[in-house]
Order: sequence, then C-alpha cells, then structure tokens
Amino acid sequence: MKTLYAAILTLALPAGLAAQQTPAAPPTNPITTAFRGRTLGLQRNIAQAFDSIPESKFSYKPTPAQLSIGFIAQHLASDNYLFCNAFGDKKASLPETDTATPDSVKAKWPKDTLVAKLKASLSFCEDAFAQLDDSKLSDQVAVSFGGTTRNVTRALMVLGHALDLADHYSQIANYMRLNNILPPSALPRPGRGGK
Repeated sequence: MKTLYAAILTLALPAGLAAQQTPAAPPTNPITTAFRGRTLGLQRNIAQAFDSIPESKFSYKPTPAQLSIGFIAQHLASDNYLFCNAFGDKKASLPETDTATPDSVKAKWPKDTLVAKLKASLSFCEDAFAQLDDSKLSDQVAVSFGGTTRNVTRALMVLGHALDLADHYSQIANYMRLNNILPPSALPRPGRGGK
C-alpha cells in the first residue's frame, strides 16, 4: 500500500505544482524570436556540415548542371550578407576580394578560406538579428541585386534568409548523403538515447 501511495504522489505532485505556477509570458517579439531561433539552428547545421565535408569533396557536384560544394559555401556567405544587411543599420564591411572576385573563382578557394568566410557571414547575421524586433518588420528597405534596387519589407528579407538557409542546408545534406557522410541533422542527439 505504501508503494501505491508513493507512486501516486510521484505522479500527482509535479502536476499539482505545475498547475500552481503562473504561465510564462509570451516573448516580447514573438516573430523575430521565432525566426532567430529557427535560423540559428540552421546556421549551426550548416557550419557543422561544411566542417565535416573533406576538402577533397569541395569540388563535388552530383551532375555537371549542379553547383559544387565550394560554390554553395561561397554562395551562402554572399546570400547571408544580402539578407542580413537589411535587418537594421549595421552593415557588413567586406574586403574587395569578396565582392569583386567572380563566384566561380571563389568556389575554388581552399576549404579553410571558404568555411571561415561562411562562418563570418553567419556571425554577422547573428549580430544583425540583435538589432531587429517585431516593430521593425514592416519597415521598407532598399535591396540591390543584379544591378536593380527595389524597396521591400524587412519581413521579406527575414523570411527570405530563413528560407534560403533551409534550402541550401537541404541541398548540402543531400550532397553529403551522396558521399556517404551523415548530415548534422541526422546525427543522434545527445540525451535522447541516440534517437
């Protein structure tokens, strides 16, 4: 009988205590908080993915029409600056070699150079998110791409950044699987018994 009472208390006590606690207040900026959390997870996976791919695979592409792994790395770095420069007043300052060198040449830079530049762009985006809040999402920002400048909402750039990261992570994860490398999001998670 004592065992039964102990079991009931073990189950009922945490539920009773939880019912007495006041619910947590919603975040001050729920939209930017959600985007920040999602993009940080994608950034972490992207950085781990490129770290785990051997340099000998950076010229790999599944078909001649597709991008190489090195091209994706330099493209992601460029895209990160394009999107995250629109998050607020803080703008990236890049060396001329990053802005004037053709993408096809940058794609052949050594792995350590490409990964360092990619991680620098991810770090810039983390800092850019810090200046963003929900009240600024409807602001109009000028975006220049391909010689054309147009005004878009800041929300479009935040959404575009998240979608771009997800798209390219999916792409690189497929390339990794084609090379028998397990992508970071498929690795066993600590504390979950490998599931």
